[in-house]
Amino acid sequence: MTAILYRPVPGRKKMYISLAVNIVVLIFCAGSVAAADAVHLDKKNLPRGCATCHYKSNLKSGGGSIACLTCHGSQQRKVQAHKMPRGAVVNRFDLKDIEAEYSKTFRHPTFESPGRHSANEILPEVDPKALRHVDCVDCHHPHFVTKENRFAGVKGKRVVGQTVVATRESEICYRCHGDSVNLPGKYTNKRIEFSLSNPSYHPVEGEGRNSAVISLVRPYHEKKVAPADVSVISCSDCHGNDDSKGPKGVHGSRYRYILKDNFDTSDNISESPQTYALCYRCHSRTSILANESFKYHSLHISGKSYSRLGTSCYTCHNSHGSTEYKYLIMFNKTVVSPNSKGLLKFVEKGSSKFSGECYLTCHGVEHNPKSY
Repeated sequence: MTAILYRPVPGRKKMYISLAVNIVVLIFCAGSVAAADAVHLDKKNLPRGCATCHYKSNLKSGGGSIACLTCHGSQQRKVQAHKMPRGAVVNRFDLKDIEAEYSKTFRHPTFESPGRHSANEILPEVDPKALRHVDCVDCHHPHFVTKENRFAGVKGKRVVGQTVVATRESEICYRCHGDSVNLPGKYTNKRIEFSLSNPSYHPVEGEGRNSAVISLVRPYHEKKVAPADVSVISCSDCHGNDDSKGPKGVHGSRYRYILKDNFDTSDNISESPQTYALCYRCHSRTSILANESFKYHSLHISGKSYSRLGTSCYTCHNSHGSTEYKYLIMFNKTVVSPNSKGLLKFVEKGSSKFSGECYLTCHGVEHNPKSY
């Protein structure tokens, strides 16, 4: 048995706590293939073992998300670890300050809704009246997490009515952003948007349908041929820390939607490398502005003049996927509206020929249709 067990704190007489915790840990480790890799069961990391978190008033809950900050927050928190036994916290300077990420403008509301999390809750949420929240343990299982897999042990999807352990990062995200029945009104089911049955989608669940994405920069490819080719991406390729040197993960960002780079979704804006920095990570700005895949790309995003600036990629494209059209086309109805005949649609003309028709009204211009 390589797992670290509870070591009684000197001077404490309640040894039954040690015995009870030891039994629980033994049962857990006996059924865990990855117990030897679990960072929280390594005595080099936590000399007091389970009692580091499961101590005094935190015996049952482990202290919740706020307890995670004792080790994963500021250095000051490590010094003031009042709710942990003496000597429990190893002051490791290689642990980055995740607490600082939650002070950014855009963040997961982990510390803004205390008390809502329940150990017995079911995700994706099945109660439409349930108040939305997020805790550290919704994405990270403290008993299973490893250096290589920060999502190890978290249940992420339902199979025949049962939730099973997630095997893909996206399955963790779908716990809250997929089939939960308490999604806020303006939010959509991301699992559906990434579905491989859609006409188009960003290749998160598998390789994309489009065999000719001209603007892709290397190492990204439509299909994986060479070992170095990247044809499938993950949620964390777009969402995460805006500081590449900071802690990894979707804790917080200075960019909206907790994105790694800027992506302006508004209308009547100037095009620049910064405006669509996120898109230009994978798609060549030179190719886009040269109209290599759509002859009006530059006109749409750059505009005609200072009085009529461009519109966002988001006006015509859904960055997750489209349940209606190829090329991620899904019109933003706050900018685009039906034409005088009540039509709002895109019709492709010829497979993979980059030609089609748009039926809509945009900025007062009737498309009935506009062809390209």
